[in-house]
Amino acid sequence: MAAPVITERAAVTVARRLGARRRDHLIGWLLVAPALVYFVVFLLYPALSALYYSFTDWNLRSPASWVGLGNYADLLFDDVKYPHFWKAVRVTLQYTLLAVPLTLVSALVQALLINAVRRGSNVFRLLLFLPVVTAEAAVGAIWRWLYDPQYGLINAVLGLFGIPGQNWLNTPSLVIPALAFIAAWQCGISMIIYLAGLKGIPSSITEAAIIDGAGPWQRFWRVTFPMLRPTTFYLLVTGVIAALQVFGLVYVIFSGAGRSVTGGPEQAGLTYVLHLYLFAFRYDAMGAACAMSFILLVFIMIVTALQFRFVKQEAS
Repeated sequence: MAAPVITERAAVTVARRLGARRRDHLIGWLLVAPALVYFVVFLLYPALSALYYSFTDWNLRSPASWVGLGNYADLLFDDVKYPHFWKAVRVTLQYTLLAVPLTLVSALVQALLINAVRRGSNVFRLLLFLPVVTAEAAVGAIWRWLYDPQYGLINAVLGLFGIPGQNWLNTPSLVIPALAFIAAWQCGISMIIYLAGLKGIPSSITEAAIIDGAGPWQRFWRVTFPMLRPTTFYLLVTGVIAALQVFGLVYVIFSGAGRSVTGGPEQAGLTYVLHLYLFAFRYDAMGAACAMSFILLVFIMIVTALQFRFVKQEAS
């Protein structure tokens, strides 16, 4: 008579475990449901819709008509229909090649200086991080004034050293350097990450280098910089991705005050995403704009893969 009692108890135990497991699964799905809804509604569905519309001719008002790969072929090969596409590509690449190294150098210098400060480092960290959290509209307005050829602070400072002032935002050859300098000014996130990397370097390694007679410059190149290689690689990858998608700052800089948003003189600041925006919302060519977005996606994936393949990531 004991066997049926044991079997009944075992069945009850199994049922309770199964019920508890189902409750855990239900609670887990309920917890992740908001994130899943956000991903599907605001990320996955728009991405799939953009992929579909990239194969159509659509102006946001009339029904989309299927054109297949026509948008991609026209963007890449039709200089008459899209005369500024490759111009936007060149401008974006020039900006990326200048802004990313300048931002990394600026962030590393700031991190080294803050790391060397004994007191008040939190205050300096806050002040240097403020440009990151400042609204882009305010940043654009401030820098338009700083770059003003007559009343700008930058030209006034250059005049103190006998250097003639420049018309920064109206001279095609100076537009990209001016934008890259603003990007370097907004390097607060990279600075914080570099500072975390500096804090992670074991003090024993630096002390051993000092005992061996290494000076500050030798310690930086032989110890600090090699140990920061994983941090630099991460910032390089994310910085390139961000630079290839630059939009807000360029839009604010070259809009307002009666200006038309064309990227400055001779389209010298016509970045890729700004060009995409103009086609989507100014030229009524949403299909072509969607195609441009996926061309950019593929290019970013290729550039990122090349960085992972050829850039050294490990600390040495």
